[in-house]
Amino acid sequence: MNLLLDPHIWIWNDLQPEKLSSQVSQELANANNELWLSPVSIWELLLLVEKKRLKLNQEFPQWVSDSVKDLALKEVPFTWAVAHELRFTIGDPSDRFLVATARVYEMTLVTADQNLLRLPDLRLLPNV
Repeated sequence: MNLLLDPHIWIWNDLQPEKLSSQVSQELANANNELWLSPVSIWELLLLVEKKRLKLNQEFPQWVSDSVKDLALKEVPFTWAVAHELRFTIGDPSDRFLVATARVYEMTLVTADQNLLRLPDLRLLPNV
Protein backbone atom coordinates (compact mmCIF):
# COMPACT_ATOMS: atom_id res chain seq x y z
CA MET A 1 0.00 0.00 0.00
CA ASN A 2 1.20 3.52 -0.78
CA LEU A 3 0.73 5.62 2.35
CA LEU A 4 0.83 9.41 2.19
CA LEU A 5 1.62 10.74 5.66
CA ASP A 6 -0.19 13.77 6.98
CA PRO A 7 2.44 15.99 8.64
CA HIS A 8 1.15 15.30 12.15
CA ILE A 9 1.45 11.54 11.60
CA TRP A 10 5.02 12.00 10.34
CA ILE A 11 5.94 14.19 13.32
CA TRP A 12 4.18 12.02 15.90
CA ASN A 13 6.03 8.96 14.65
CA ASP A 14 9.27 10.48 15.96
CA LEU A 15 8.28 12.91 18.70
CA GLN A 16 5.05 11.45 20.13
CA PRO A 17 4.65 7.84 18.97
CA GLU A 18 2.11 7.23 21.74
CA LYS A 19 -0.35 9.33 19.70
CA LEU A 20 -0.31 6.78 16.88
CA SER A 21 -2.94 4.07 16.91
CA SER A 22 -1.72 0.48 16.92
CA GLN A 23 -3.06 0.01 13.39
CA VAL A 24 -1.20 3.06 12.06
CA SER A 25 2.00 2.01 13.86
CA GLN A 26 1.74 -1.47 12.33
CA GLU A 27 1.15 -0.11 8.83
CA LEU A 28 4.06 2.34 9.10
CA ALA A 29 6.32 -0.54 10.15
CA ASN A 30 5.01 -2.92 7.48
CA ALA A 31 7.79 -3.46 4.93
CA ASN A 32 5.17 -4.13 2.23
CA ASN A 33 3.97 -0.51 2.44
CA GLU A 34 5.69 2.44 0.84
CA LEU A 35 5.69 5.64 2.89
CA TRP A 36 5.38 8.92 1.02
CA LEU A 37 5.77 12.52 2.11
CA SER A 38 4.78 15.69 0.29
CA PRO A 39 7.22 18.61 0.14
CA VAL A 40 4.31 20.62 1.52
CA SER A 41 4.63 18.60 4.74
CA ILE A 42 8.22 19.71 5.17
CA TRP A 43 7.11 23.31 4.63
CA GLU A 44 4.37 22.84 7.24
CA LEU A 45 6.91 21.45 9.73
CA LEU A 46 9.18 24.42 9.04
CA LEU A 47 6.33 26.82 9.83
CA LEU A 48 5.63 25.04 13.13
CA VAL A 49 9.29 25.26 14.11
CA GLU A 50 9.61 28.91 13.05
CA LYS A 51 6.50 29.86 15.04
CA LYS A 52 7.92 27.94 18.00
CA ARG A 53 4.84 25.71 18.14
CA LEU A 54 7.11 22.69 17.86
CA LYS A 55 10.60 22.01 19.15
CA LEU A 56 12.73 19.39 17.44
CA ASN A 57 15.43 17.43 19.25
CA GLN A 58 17.91 18.30 16.45
CA GLU A 59 18.50 21.09 13.96
CA PHE A 60 15.72 21.19 11.36
CA PRO A 61 17.70 19.88 8.34
CA GLN A 62 19.21 17.02 10.35
CA TRP A 63 15.86 16.03 11.87
CA VAL A 64 14.21 15.91 8.44
CA SER A 65 17.12 13.97 6.95
CA ASP A 66 17.14 11.43 9.78
CA SER A 67 13.37 11.02 9.64
CA VAL A 68 13.39 10.48 5.88
CA LYS A 69 16.11 7.88 6.28
CA ASP A 70 14.56 6.12 9.31
CA LEU A 71 11.15 5.79 7.68
CA ALA A 72 12.51 5.23 4.15
CA LEU A 73 10.24 8.05 3.03
CA LYS A 74 9.75 8.76 -0.63
CA GLU A 75 9.05 12.22 -1.97
CA VAL A 76 5.76 12.49 -3.81
CA PRO A 77 6.06 15.07 -6.59
CA PHE A 78 3.94 18.16 -6.82
CA THR A 79 2.81 18.08 -10.43
CA TRP A 80 0.46 19.90 -12.77
CA ALA A 81 -2.08 17.12 -12.23
CA VAL A 82 -1.96 17.73 -8.47
CA ALA A 83 -2.30 21.50 -9.03
CA HIS A 84 -5.31 20.87 -11.28
CA GLU A 85 -6.92 18.61 -8.64
CA LEU A 86 -6.67 21.46 -6.10
CA ARG A 87 -9.75 22.96 -7.81
CA PHE A 88 -11.81 20.13 -6.34
CA THR A 89 -10.60 20.48 -2.76
CA ILE A 90 -11.51 22.88 0.03
CA GLY A 91 -10.11 23.92 3.40
CA ASP A 92 -6.67 24.60 4.78
CA PRO A 93 -4.09 25.09 1.97
CA SER A 94 -1.74 22.34 3.14
CA ASP A 95 -4.67 19.93 3.55
CA ARG A 96 -5.79 20.73 0.00
CA PHE A 97 -2.33 19.74 -1.29
CA LEU A 98 -2.46 16.46 0.64
CA VAL A 99 -5.94 15.58 -0.58
CA ALA A 100 -5.12 16.45 -4.19
CA THR A 101 -1.88 14.47 -4.01
CA ALA A 102 -3.57 11.41 -2.50
CA ARG A 103 -6.28 11.48 -5.15
CA VAL A 104 -3.98 11.98 -8.15
CA TYR A 105 -1.51 9.28 -7.08
CA GLU A 106 -4.23 6.99 -5.67
CA MET A 107 -2.52 6.88 -2.28
CA THR A 108 -3.96 6.17 1.13
CA LEU A 109 -3.80 9.26 3.33
CA VAL A 110 -2.80 8.51 6.92
CA THR A 111 -4.38 11.13 9.14
CA ALA A 112 -6.14 11.93 12.40
CA ASP A 113 -7.65 15.13 10.98
CA GLN A 114 -11.42 14.85 11.42
CA ASN A 115 -12.07 17.22 8.52
CA LEU A 116 -10.07 15.00 6.18
CA LEU A 117 -11.60 11.80 7.51
CA ARG A 118 -15.03 12.99 6.34
CA LEU A 119 -14.02 13.59 2.72
CA PRO A 120 -15.49 11.42 -0.04
CA ASP A 121 -13.48 9.74 -2.75
CA LEU A 122 -10.34 9.53 -0.65
CA ARG A 123 -8.51 6.43 0.51
CA LEU A 124 -7.88 6.81 4.22
CA LEU A 125 -6.06 5.11 7.06
CA PRO A 126 -7.54 6.85 10.09
CA ASN A 127 -5.48 7.32 13.21
CA VAL A 128 -8.28 6.81 15.73
